[in-house]
Amino acid sequence: MTGNFYSVACPDCENEQIVFGKAASEVACEVCGHTLARPTGGKAAIEGEVLETVEAR
Repeated sequence: MTGNFYSVACPDCENEQIVFGKAASEVACEVCGHTLARPTGGKAAIEGEVLETVEAR
């Protein structure tokens, strides 16, 4: 399994969370519940601001 992990800032509450770049299910913010990533069949559609690549594979 190859893909990158990203640090993403929630647009609603500014919480930083780690998200897999090829997420197979919706990823919600742990603080406010806003959707941070939606699956698209390949790379996930990330809805927050990508701050950095945490781990590149």
